[in-house]
Amino acid sequence: MNLLRTKTIEQSIADTEESEHQLRKQLGALQLTVFGVGVIIGTGIFVLTGEAAGAKAGPAVALSFVFSGIACALAALCYAEFASTVPVAGSAYTFSYASLGELVAWIIGWDLILELALGASTVAVGWSTYFADVMDQIGITIPSWAYGEKHNLVAAAIVLILTAVICLGIKISSQVNFVMVVIKLAIVLLVIVAGLFFIKTANWSPFVPPSGSKAAAGGSSVPSLLQDLGFSPGAFGISGIFTGAALVFFAYIGFDIVATAAEETKNPQRDMPIGILSSLAICTVLYVAVSLVVTGMVKYSDIKVEAPLAEAFRSVGHPGFATVISVGALIGLTTVMMILMLGQSRVFFAMSRDRLLPPVFARVSPRFGTPIRTSILTGVVVAVISMFVPLTELAELVNIGTLFAFVLVAIGVLVLRRTRPDLPRAFRCPGVPVIPILAVLTAVYLMLNLPAATWVRFLVWMVIGFVVYFAYGARHSRLVTDPNYSREADASRREARAGGVGVRHDER
Repeated sequence: MNLLRTKTIEQSIADTEESEHQLRKQLGALQLTVFGVGVIIGTGIFVLTGEAAGAKAGPAVALSFVFSGIACALAALCYAEFASTVPVAGSAYTFSYASLGELVAWIIGWDLILELALGASTVAVGWSTYFADVMDQIGITIPSWAYGEKHNLVAAAIVLILTAVICLGIKISSQVNFVMVVIKLAIVLLVIVAGLFFIKTANWSPFVPPSGSKAAAGGSSVPSLLQDLGFSPGAFGISGIFTGAALVFFAYIGFDIVATAAEETKNPQRDMPIGILSSLAICTVLYVAVSLVVTGMVKYSDIKVEAPLAEAFRSVGHPGFATVISVGALIGLTTVMMILMLGQSRVFFAMSRDRLLPPVFARVSPRFGTPIRTSILTGVVVAVISMFVPLTELAELVNIGTLFAFVLVAIGVLVLRRTRPDLPRAFRCPGVPVIPILAVLTAVYLMLNLPAATWVRFLVWMVIGFVVYFAYGARHSRLVTDPNYSREADASRREARAGGVGVRHDER
C-alpha cells in the first residue's frame, strides 16, 4: 500500500470539469475578500483585546496584533501560491494531496472536518448567548424550552437557517455575507471613531508595561504546553508582546477558509491571492485600531477582560454603545458561522470526490450548483452538536487544527517547488524557502502555546482518523480503484500543451 501516492495537479483540475462534480464559478476578488473579512472579524475583535491587553501586553497589545498579522501573512503567502496554482475545492487537503501524498492529505482533511464543524458549533453557541442578550435588552425573554442549560434550540435554529442559505448557491451565500459584513464593519468603525473622543493618552503610558506589572482582574488563563514543559513566557515587558501575539493570533483564524472557495472563483489565478492577502490586511488594521482605542479609553490594568469595549463605553457614560457592540458581535458571528460551514462542506465534498469518503456526498445539485448533500449533512451535524454539547473547552481544537494546516501547506509549497518546478504559478510565494520555513516555525510555536489537554484531544481525533482511513479510505481511494486515473489526466494535459491547445479554467 503506497500511503504517499500523490494526485497530480492536472487530475485535480480535470476533476472540476466532470459534470456531476462541477461547482459554479461565480466569485471574484471582492467576494473573496468579503468572505475573508466575514470569517475573521467575529467576537475576537471585541473580547480578545481585553485578555491580551489586561493580562499579557498592556497598550503594546497593538504590537501583538501587528506581529500576529505578520505570522498569518507568512502562511497566507503559501496559501495564495497553492490556491492560485491548484484552484480546486478542499484548501489544505487538496494542496497536501498534490504535494505530500494521500495519507498526509487524509490527515489534514480529517483535521479540517473537525476544525470547521466544531468551530461552527462553538460560534453557534456564542451566537445564541448574544442573541438572548440583545433580545433581553429590548424586553423579550427567550422561553426556557428554547434556550436552557442542557439544550439550545436557538443555536440549532440559526445553523439550519444558514445551511439553507448555503444550499441555495455560492452566489446567494456571498450576497448575504456581503450585506452582513458591510453592517458589521460599519459598527466596528463606529465604535473606533466614537472611542477616539474618549481616549486619554495617559492611559497609554507606559506603552510597554515592565515585566511583573499587575494584571487586570480576571485575566488568568489556562497554562500552555510550553508552561507545562517549564518554558514560561512572561507577562508584560517585551516578552509580553509575543505572549499576547500568541493569544490574539486566534482572532485571525479564518483567512485560510477563503482557499476552500478556489473552485468557485472566476479567475482564481488572480483573485485568490487578492482575496486572501487583502482580507488579512484589512482585519489587521481594524484589530490594531480597536486595541489602541480600548487601551486609550481605559487603563490596561482596569480593563474588563470579558467585555472590554462594552465596559469601556459604560465607564465613560455611554452604555448605549454596549448594545451596538452586542449587535455587531451578533452579526459578526453569523457570517463566521456561515463561512465555516461552507468551508467544511467543500472539504468534505473534495474528499468524497476522491472517494476517501463515500462518493454519494460528491454529487452537485444541477439546480443550485452546490454539493447539497454535503451541505445538509454538515448543517445537521453542527446543529445537533451546538444544541446539546457545551463547547467551551473543545473550542481550542479549532485553533490547533488551523495551525496544523498552516504547517502542512507551508511544507507543501517547498515540496511542490522541488517536485514540479515546471508548474505554471500565477502567484509565487516570495522568499522561498525562508518564508515557508518561518511559517512552519511560527505555527509550531503558537501550537505550543495551547493547553496540553488540547493536544491530547487533537491526538485522539487523529487516531480515530487513522482507523477510518485504513478501514475505508485507503481501500476506496480513486487512485486505488482506478490505477490509470491520475496518469491519463497527466498525459492528456501534456498532449494538449504540446499541441498548443490552451485550457482555461477560470471561466466556463
